[in-house]
Amino acid sequence: MAFTFPNNFTWGVATASYQVEGASEEDGRVPSIWDTFCQRPGTIADGSSGRNACDEYHRYPEDIDLMKRLGVTAYRLSIAWPRIVTEDGTVNLAGIDHYRRLLETLRKADIKPVVTLYHWDLPQYLQDKGGWARRDTALRFADYVGCLADAFGTQVDTWTTLNEPWCSAYLGYGSGVHAPGIQDYEQALKAVHHLNLAHGLAAKTIHEQLGDDTRVSVTLNLSVDIAQSQAPEDIAAKKRMDLIANEVFLEPMLEGRYNPEIAEATKDITDWGFVEDGDLETIHQPIAALGLNYYSTKHVRRRQNPETETARNAMPAQEDVEVLPPEGELTAMGWNQEPAALKRTLIDLGKRFPDIELMITENGSAWDDAVTADPSAPHGKIVHDPQRVAYMRAHLKAVAEAIDAGASVTGYFTWSLLDNFEWALGYTKRFGIIRVDYDTQERIWKDSALEYRRIIKANAIE
Repeated sequence: MAFTFPNNFTWGVATASYQVEGASEEDGRVPSIWDTFCQRPGTIADGSSGRNACDEYHRYPEDIDLMKRLGVTAYRLSIAWPRIVTEDGTVNLAGIDHYRRLLETLRKADIKPVVTLYHWDLPQYLQDKGGWARRDTALRFADYVGCLADAFGTQVDTWTTLNEPWCSAYLGYGSGVHAPGIQDYEQALKAVHHLNLAHGLAAKTIHEQLGDDTRVSVTLNLSVDIAQSQAPEDIAAKKRMDLIANEVFLEPMLEGRYNPEIAEATKDITDWGFVEDGDLETIHQPIAALGLNYYSTKHVRRRQNPETETARNAMPAQEDVEVLPPEGELTAMGWNQEPAALKRTLIDLGKRFPDIELMITENGSAWDDAVTADPSAPHGKIVHDPQRVAYMRAHLKAVAEAIDAGASVTGYFTWSLLDNFEWALGYTKRFGIIRVDYDTQERIWKDSALEYRRIIKANAIE
């Protein structure tokens, strides 16, 4: 039985500036923390960087044409902060002009720009002053956002303040596996708060400059944690995971508070004295949509031995939580596939925040693709990726079931339009529905792109 999506449902594709743009030293762009991080030996799996990536900085007209052929109605892109503001605070007009041309091209193609304002590429000059562990970075972010609001105004359909602040804080400043590569969980928790503050300041700035009706959103990669059993200790382990990974963002942004249990659970790391009077009021701004990036789940239980090295290296206050090995067919990332959990998460979020739209801002899977000759395909080549097709269909069915159950899900963005620079994994993993030959920059269609086009045209999933 087919499920028909609402007539105004948004079908999109997503990318991020550092992952696709390239042109890292052109038109006044200054270094980002990822440029610096990639230069450190051993940080990137294949020793690569985003220096060239997919060259979308120059090839965006070609990629927008791909989007038109796919039939998408929206493109989720991010703006590179290092292209916009130089170290002395000067606005780089070449960067503004580039994104203005890109936005205009999207509008002419009847594709709505959904613009992420921060997708991890902090200017290195701000990291040199302390980065997200320092309050001033949130203030500088508000200045940058104000510049963009002034420059682009109504050209942007939806302004997304942050992408996955969990990664920016915990992977960047805690485990150190992402830029800037710092291993200090006190700094990570400071970064959590300052990213929350940056979100609030950005949302407030956009509404003040462009009006209260301007669409503002934020994208979170909520940890979908599942207790391995109904034993009280396993339920408590799930709650602790949710508290530190999810509630530390959801509650201040959408409810205007921090759960007191967070401070209690992390008191051995920091005293949270960096939260100033008025911060929570600033963070708690009205938003039109909550973006959810969803890929997989975590099954958790109480750790049997909290004295192991793994426990000692765990995220804050999660030393007694054990994440179990994933089961079933795993993607090339080693992630499980559990679309039913996406349905449950959307239904739960819809009940908890009934006045906020939900959007799937990233969902996709990495597999080891191979190019096949096919005279009927564009350029005589295609990638057969049945596992990615199956993953896409299963998760879109879960979205459809959530909508049918009453969740206000208004859009879906597949990750990703293109194979790209996959952060610390370099170019070793491919998420795109369009393959990129990194030597020639040729774009090669995959079966998943053809299937996505078919679903969009039908506006339905069987």
